[in-house]
Amino acid sequence: MRDRNLWVNRVNARLESFVDERELILRSLGPDLDPFVEFSRQFLSGGKRFRAQFALIGFGSQVSDIPDYVIDVASALEIFHAAALVHDDIMDKSDTRRGAPSAHRRFEKVHQSGGWAGSSADFGNSAALLFGDLLLSFSDELMASGLLRATDTDSALRSRREFDRMRLDVTAGQYLDIVEERAWPSIQKMDALPRAHRVVVYKSAKYSIEAPLVIGAALGGAKDDAIATLREFGLPLGVAFQLRDDLLGVFGDPSVTGKPAGDDLREGKRTVLIALAQRELSAADTSMMDSLLGSAHLTESDIDNMRTLLVSSGAVDQVEDLISEFVTVSRNALTESGFSAAATEELLALADGVTRRSS
Repeated sequence: MRDRNLWVNRVNARLESFVDERELILRSLGPDLDPFVEFSRQFLSGGKRFRAQFALIGFGSQVSDIPDYVIDVASALEIFHAAALVHDDIMDKSDTRRGAPSAHRRFEKVHQSGGWAGSSADFGNSAALLFGDLLLSFSDELMASGLLRATDTDSALRSRREFDRMRLDVTAGQYLDIVEERAWPSIQKMDALPRAHRVVVYKSAKYSIEAPLVIGAALGGAKDDAIATLREFGLPLGVAFQLRDDLLGVFGDPSVTGKPAGDDLREGKRTVLIALAQRELSAADTSMMDSLLGSAHLTESDIDNMRTLLVSSGAVDQVEDLISEFVTVSRNALTESGFSAAATEELLALADGVTRRSS
């Protein structure tokens, strides 16, 4: 198996050098842009680099060596991910990200420390929206830089189309997510599960695993059958990835996840976990859960009560079973893939990593 730590180190180094290059431009506009430079470094540092790794494995399933232009493409996916998290935290009103203040909270402090006029919260949201947009432009710039240096123009164009489709899917999925958080009173409880699954597919599953794999493989010149196999592997694994995330969002250790305990309950997330529970709960318990989800006044006792209901309803066990089933489907897709033993081993190792994680 190739050393994935080396891949991650190359991605980290490219992200650092890219920010160094953009720092010169931003600082030339004046010291007021300093937070954009500082926060870019902070938000692009750390993390497991799953999306970059999947893109590099996708490319590596076709080509043994990883040239620098492919590192650019993989790094662009990590910048896109950072931008998505900035925007997601604004919409969810999240205070933290990876154990540190979220972007809009950081900009609030900039406003407060400067003693500026108006609302710190309004400034924080507005500045963070622009910061997220800046990261999106960085992502597109680095993606274009990598693809322009690709040796095969047709493969580069195909990879670019997959990147563009990924951005459409995740934006649509994010919108569907905020719809579910607000439209639930008008939705039948039996319809909630397929709707929650739809959010999982488009907001997370495709963008987290399937799309990076295919972007990398397409850049490596993969044929249609190889692309199809990677989709069959990546989509169910992406669903399992998000289902694990949903469990961590309710039961995860804050010291490990970097988010407050029960954060998804505070944000009112209508996840597969919630939909499964409400199929089994009594009308009274369902009504109680509906009244608490997303409440600004949610207490630790409320969170404990909802956790108890999620466990007693059997929803937690059902989600664990679903994770196992989706991972099995994913692994089975590689049985007759024709990929090299090294590429298959790398894919299976990452499959274990993304579904057994604790953060």
